[in-house]
Amino acid sequence: MQDPCGLSLLLFYCFLAGSLAQDDYDGENNNGNESADAHNNETSSTSILCPRSFPGEKMNFNNTTYLCIGTESREYLFNWVSTSLVPSLYTFVFLVGLPANGLALWVLATKIQRLPSTIFLMNLAVADLLLVLVLPFNISYYFMGHHWVFEEGLCRLVTAFFYGNMYCSMLLLACISLDRYLAIVHPFFSRSVRSPTFAACLCAIVWLGAASLSLPLAVQRQSYPLHGSSGHILCHDVLPQDEQANQFLNIFVCLVVLGFFLPLLVILFCYGSVIYALVVSGERYSYAIKLTVLVLVSAVILFTPSNILLLIHYSDPRTNGFGNLYFWYIPSLAISTLNSCVDPVIYYYVSEEFRDKIKRKFCQQNKHMLTVQKTSKEDVPGLGTRSTSLV
Repeated sequence: MQDPCGLSLLLFYCFLAGSLAQDDYDGENNNGNESADAHNNETSSTSILCPRSFPGEKMNFNNTTYLCIGTESREYLFNWVSTSLVPSLYTFVFLVGLPANGLALWVLATKIQRLPSTIFLMNLAVADLLLVLVLPFNISYYFMGHHWVFEEGLCRLVTAFFYGNMYCSMLLLACISLDRYLAIVHPFFSRSVRSPTFAACLCAIVWLGAASLSLPLAVQRQSYPLHGSSGHILCHDVLPQDEQANQFLNIFVCLVVLGFFLPLLVILFCYGSVIYALVVSGERYSYAIKLTVLVLVSAVILFTPSNILLLIHYSDPRTNGFGNLYFWYIPSLAISTLNSCVDPVIYYYVSEEFRDKIKRKFCQQNKHMLTVQKTSKEDVPGLGTRSTSLV
């Protein structure tokens, strides 16, 4: 089958294009930037590509590079949405997603037969779990009012892990939809294609592709002190305009195209075909149809807003066109992480077999604890009769 090879070549080509392509969006450089006021630069420079995050102007003081932002951008940056609502959403995702994905991964790895679908679900649980594990850094950063208290290298690593695992989850969702499409729509053909080896190779390609797409974020500087503040260090939310236009544009265009739109097309086609096949088969598959629709709707609702905002943000070449749209991108990105809480429910816990595995395991543990308690009490003189009556 040529799909994995084609996907890997496409990922590799986009990564090279993002790294080596010439910048067609460079604007004319303004002379005397160091002496110009940052507020005027934000509204007067209309030839520079509108960056993904809030646009910042570099200023050097005492061998330290600061970033200046305009008054409107500063008000958006420290709004209650990004300092209270966003970290609250991240906290909810962390508290729910960590045990849900951890338990799901444990059951899939130890209690479920290694089928192709199991391998895909295990990798999805790992991706969601890795995404959840970096959220405490984001929670601390946003609750402290966009103040990064850790090292610059950790800011790069957290940013790369965040985007890499989020888009890796989307790619794995596309793999799961393709696996279900083959199993339901082409059951005879799938017998020669669907295998644990095929699933493992496809997952390896996904992980390598996601790592390649997010690797540039780990090698670019992400944190800068904010000029005019009391020691505020910003992580990724304010970046220099020239660097974003020259470097970050290619990175995020590749992430959006290969990490969202391409897998979304695969998901829409595969689940659309699955729903059609189940509807034609009759009413006995009504529950499967509803579950498939739920999976499709959740992927579209949670991932689409942030990526559409990102696409619109890049669509206007003027800094004053959609310059502050990043304010709405921050909460939409937090909403996307809710997928790490939804995945365990609609992919794992909705299965009766999966729930039975958990119930049996916990029931066995409870029986074992009661047996140990009974034995320990019988070993103490005078408590034998009491322990027997309690158990």
